[in-house]
Amino acid sequence: MLLTRRLSTLFLAAAAAAGFMSSAAAQTTMKISISVAQNSHQGVAIDTFAREVEKRTAGRYKIQTFYSGALGGERESIESVQLGTQELTFTSTGPVPNFVPDARILDIPFLFRDKAHARAVLDGAIGQEMLAKFEPKGFKALAWGENGVRHMTNSKRTVTSPDDLKGLKMRTMENPVHVAAYKGFGIVTTPMAFPEVFTALQQGTVDGQENPLSVIMAAKFDQVQKHLSLTGHVYSPAIFLMSKGAFDKLSAADKTAFLEAAKEGAKVGRARVDEDDAKGVTELRSKGMTVVENVDKSKFIAALTPVNAEFEKQFGKANIDRIRAVK
Repeated sequence: MLLTRRLSTLFLAAAAAAGFMSSAAAQTTMKISISVAQNSHQGVAIDTFAREVEKRTAGRYKIQTFYSGALGGERESIESVQLGTQELTFTSTGPVPNFVPDARILDIPFLFRDKAHARAVLDGAIGQEMLAKFEPKGFKALAWGENGVRHMTNSKRTVTSPDDLKGLKMRTMENPVHVAAYKGFGIVTTPMAFPEVFTALQQGTVDGQENPLSVIMAAKFDQVQKHLSLTGHVYSPAIFLMSKGAFDKLSAADKTAFLEAAKEGAKVGRARVDEDDAKGVTELRSKGMTVVENVDKSKFIAALTPVNAEFEKQFGKANIDRIRAVK
C-alpha cells in the first residue's frame, strides 16, 4: 500500500513537472525596440502593445521592450527585423524608404494639413494599401502609429523664415525625401541615426535638428538647443513592423491578436502625442528655450516649389493629390 502511494505521488509530481515544462515551453518571447526613451509617445505605444499581446494570447507570447536605441538606431532595428534576427520594432518612417521605397511619399513636407488629416489617410484605403507594400520586403506591417508633426530647433539663431535656415548644419533622418527638401531650404544636411544626435548637438557637430515636440522633450534637447520654431514642416508617421517569418508562424487567432494589439498601441501613442503637443511649448519655454509659434508657413512652402516639382515627377502628381484630397 505504501509503495503504491509513493509511486502515485511520484507519478503526480512527474506529471506536474511535465505540465510546468510544457507551459513554460509554450511561452514564446519576442523583442520590440524604439530609439527614444520609455517615457515618450513611442514608449507608451510599445508598452501597451506588449501588454495587449500577452493578454490576447493568454500569456503564450511575451514581448520584451527595449528603449533609447538599446538594440541600435531605427535603421539597424528595421534591418534586424527584415533579417529575422529581431521580431519587432516600432519606428518612425525616417529610414523606412531605404527598405520600402513606396513609403517615401508620406514624408513630403506640408503634404498633410494636420494630424487629423494624416490619421485619416493612414487609417483609410491609402494607408492600408501602403502597409501591404511591406510584405514583399520581408516585413509584416501591423499598424500605423504616430511620431508627430516635426519642428526645427537649433543653437544659433531664431528661425522665422526659410532665409534663417540657410547655412545651418542640421541633423536629418536617414531619409532621401527629407534630405532633398531641407537642401531646398538651404540647410547643410547631415543624415544621422537618432542615438547619435544628442552628442552631436552637444559637441556642435551640428547646429540643429528637427523632430516632433514629443521627441524633443523625451530626448531632453532643451539641454543642447536654444531655439525652437514651430515650422510643422513634416508629419512623421510611425509604424509597428514585424518579421514576416515570425508573423507567418502565428496561428490565425494569434495573428489577429498581434494586429489588434498594434492598433491599441498606436491609439495610446497618438493620444500621448496630442498631450505632448498641448503642453510642449510651455514646458520647453520653462526650460529656457525660445519658441517661435507663429511661423509663416506659406514662405516655407514657397521655398520648396522647385523641390515639390521634383517630387511630383518622382511620385506622380495624381498620387500626391489623392492624399491631399482625403477629408
